[in-house]
Amino acid sequence: MKTAVITDLHANREAVEAVLEHAAAQGADHYALLGDFVGYGADPGWVVDRVRAMVAEGALAVQGNHDAATVRGASPAMRDEPRLVVDWTRSQLDEAQLGFLDQLPLTAQVDEVLFVHANAWAPADWEYVEGRGEAVRSLHATGQRLTFCGHMHEPRLYHLAPTGKAGDFVPTPGIPIPLLSPRRWLVIPGSAGQPRDGDPAACYALYEHDSSVLTYWRVPYDFETAGAKIRAAGLPLALADRLAHGT
Repeated sequence: MKTAVITDLHANREAVEAVLEHAAAQGADHYALLGDFVGYGADPGWVVDRVRAMVAEGALAVQGNHDAATVRGASPAMRDEPRLVVDWTRSQLDEAQLGFLDQLPLTAQVDEVLFVHANAWAPADWEYVEGRGEAVRSLHATGQRLTFCGHMHEPRLYHLAPTGKAGDFVPTPGIPIPLLSPRRWLVIPGSAGQPRDGDPAACYALYEHDSSVLTYWRVPYDFETAGAKIRAAGLPLALADRLAHGT
């Protein structure tokens, strides 16, 4: 089985379509979608419906913080810009779409693999895995050998040896990585819908279960059209500019 792990889609139809096409060409026969399906981008309804259809066909999906915020509505403590995005996104979704986001689980497990949006130690608190310390904390919070998480928009791979020694590196796209035992691994594929590492190409990862081999991928897509839609929707202009620069 080959699982394409896609996270932080952020209502970016152009990026999602490109990633799904690329994953299919790589032989993906299963999909794990790690949340933040909405927020920032101009196509929340299309992305939610695409995720719903994939789940109906057997894909896994978990809830992200932007999904939860959209279901609840903007909080009084939010700054003006995030409030505008949440309110606009809610206005684009119907009750069935909001209900789908609301009922998504925070985690999912398949054999030795855990899928979660933010982290394994407190999935509902939405804390970030920003370095080795948080990665080790997350790995210690689960008995699974392999954890996939989103939330961070930059691709990264962490590992933990039985001796307690931890390491991490930035993966090279297209280079297969054997996830050897007895090490434990935490995989951050990077964002499909809004990369933030200076490269505008969409991110995802492909995991081959039988061989325990992982490959990170970058997929160019039409970010100019995605950005034009954001501007046309009246969303903050900075959200469109970020797509062009991967920031």
